[in-house]
Parts: sequence; C-alpha cells; structure tokens
Amino acid sequence: MNRNKRNPDRAPHRRRATAGNSTKNIRGYRITGSWDQRPERPAVKPTQDRKAMRRIARDMAERGAYVIVEQHCGYGRWETLYEVNGPALLAEQRVTEQAQRVAAEQAARAAAEAERARLAVEQRAERQLAALARLMVRPPVARGAYGRREARHVTGAQR
Repeated sequence: MNRNKRNPDRAPHRRRATAGNSTKNIRGYRITGSWDQRPERPAVKPTQDRKAMRRIARDMAERGAYVIVEQHCGYGRWETLYEVNGPALLAEQRVTEQAQRVAAEQAARAAAEAERARLAVEQRAERQLAALARLMVRPPVARGAYGRREARHVTGAQR
C-alpha cells in the first residue's frame, strides 16, 4: 500500500543511488608555483574552487613563477591540467611594452613634426598676407610717361 492518499494503488517512489564517484576530494585542485630565486621551496595552494584555481595560477605566473596546475583524480592520484611559464610570460610582456613604448614615441615624434610643418605653412601664409597688406597700404607709384603728355589711349567717354 502507498501512503499517497490520492493514488493508493501506485507503488511508492524510490530514489536511485547516485552513480557518481563517492571518493573524497575528487574536485580538488593543487597549484604549485616555483620561482627561480627559491626552486627548493615551491608554493603549493590546494583549492576546491575552479575559478580560485585559475586566479591563483594567474597571480603566481604574474609574479614570475613557473606554475603547475593539477586536478585530483581520487585515491591520491593527481593529473596535470596545464602549466604556465611565468618568466617567459613576463619577458614577452616586457618586450611588448617596450615595443608599444617605442611606437608611442615614434607617433609622438611624427605628430610633433606634422604640427611644426603645419605651423610653418601657417606662418608662411601669414607673412604673405602681411606683405600683401603692406603693398595695398602704399600709395600708387607714378609710372614713367617718358616725355609724353597725352595718354597712350583714351577711353570712350573722353573722345
């Protein structure tokens, strides 16, 4: 008989046993970081959290450690997930930063040169305008008549 009052003929519900591995620490991670300054004393950080494992590995690599990330397989066995070569990453980062710095300096130099060229063009235009303004202010120069008393030509109104 079933305890369910609505369906007394139905068989009672029985849960199945979980099929997963029941060994302890199956989801454990171990992060080992060793530095060149002290290779005999590596830093070992165990954690159960996958995000924390990635963060710890990234932090150790940023501080120049060679990092080995392992996952627990049960019964004391560990499997290497990945390795991070921190010194190589730092060297690559330094090269990239230096290249960016050189590119920024070249861009700044090119911008300064373009600004100087623009100012030179503006100054030349201002000098030409000033010369033209001085020319327009001067009184007209009497041209030589070469002894002639009458004009070379006469306009239509004066005929």
